[in-house]
Amino acid sequence: MHMNNGLPHVLKLLQAAADENRLRILKCLQARPACVCELVQATGMPQPRVSRHLRILRDAGLVADRRDAQWVEYSLVQPRPESAEAKLLRFTLDELSQDGNVIADLARLASASREECETS
Repeated sequence: MHMNNGLPHVLKLLQAAADENRLRILKCLQARPACVCELVQATGMPQPRVSRHLRILRDAGLVADRRDAQWVEYSLVQPRPESAEAKLLRFTLDELSQDGNVIADLARLASASREECETS
């Protein structure tokens, strides 16, 4: 997580959150950690696009990644409760709860699996 404060940091956070597809990915990661291929299954976006969005979210300090065997698993960061990241995540993720695309993404994520990635 980025600990620097100030306008450049806030701008990076807002730019990262200013994309519908990145918000959909954040909402999926709120439900559970996932690898790129599971997020592709959930959102229907092409793999290169999902990877690019994840890189932007990671660079902004909103998403963390960790290697799990041959997979890289992504998850939401757990920021300090009053940090800019926490405030942004609370606001945006709460606002998305009733979005039809997000609801559909979450339903697909529930059945997404890494095994599907190996057969694709």
